[in-house]
Amino acid sequence: MTGRGAGSSGRAPGGAADAQARAVRVGPRSVAALVLVGAVGLAAFTWPFLAPPASQLSAHAQDAPWLFAGLLVLLVAVVAATIAESGMGPKAVAMLGVLAAAGAALRPIGAGTAGLEPMFFLMVLSGRVLGPGFGYVLGSVTMFASALLTGGVGPWLPFQMLAMGWFTMGAGLLPGPDKLRGRAELVMLAGYGAVAALAYGTVMNLAGWPFMGTLASSIAFDPQAPVTANLARFVAYCLATSLGWDLGRAALTVVLTLVVGPAVLRALRRATRRAAFEAPVAFEAGPGAGGREPSVTRTEGTVPSGVKRPT
Repeated sequence: MTGRGAGSSGRAPGGAADAQARAVRVGPRSVAALVLVGAVGLAAFTWPFLAPPASQLSAHAQDAPWLFAGLLVLLVAVVAATIAESGMGPKAVAMLGVLAAAGAALRPIGAGTAGLEPMFFLMVLSGRVLGPGFGYVLGSVTMFASALLTGGVGPWLPFQMLAMGWFTMGAGLLPGPDKLRGRAELVMLAGYGAVAALAYGTVMNLAGWPFMGTLASSIAFDPQAPVTANLARFVAYCLATSLGWDLGRAALTVVLTLVVGPAVLRALRRATRRAAFEAPVAFEAGPGAGGREPSVTRTEGTVPSGVKRPT
């Protein structure tokens, strides 16, 4: 084979600088698992507004968060296993380990300081470059690893893993993965990071709010109150307890994305090209009598440096 194929130059057919490389291809089974866990997770976060005052769930308001936490642990594990089974090779696992370790190490840096958590910008950029399937697993694993590192293991951890998985997966679903580059991409990622950082704080408030009981009667969840009253209490709870932290997280995510985002995106895309996740290697035995070494044929994608192209 002497010519360069359409996919061997590392460029997208439409002239894009970098074709989107998927470290993990999300198949039908993975999509089904994600939809199922998404529906259960949505119910786990929003049940205080879905259960009427007379329901058995409201009667067990103090037990429900624990039950949902146990359920989410199993479901998140099922989704991660399903995605991994669908095509997470050793190179993707290695990339996952490196990025999860980096995110877990970044999280404690700003802990306790106005919500400054630098790991969020890394999750946005990683999900953007490596795709939604990889992003979901990365977000969940990073939160789990950081909890072990900081001792933050508790009933809130499954909710954090699910929320961060959504957050990172969403970055992989943003438009223009192949063609959008430069300042426009950075602005889009910074805007998404700000919105997602605020949304993360809000959904995590939903996970912890029912635990308050009657400790703060004016803003606590009241199982006997109607939905409108509990919604007003929840808004007051967010304003009183976490809005400052969420704004700090969003602001830091925007600043880091705009300042160091270009360098991080280049590094991630360069590592992705070198890893060539979608280019499996096939070995073909040469003639036994000719003394030739087996030839290496890459069935698709780019040929990394140092490997001679077969002729």
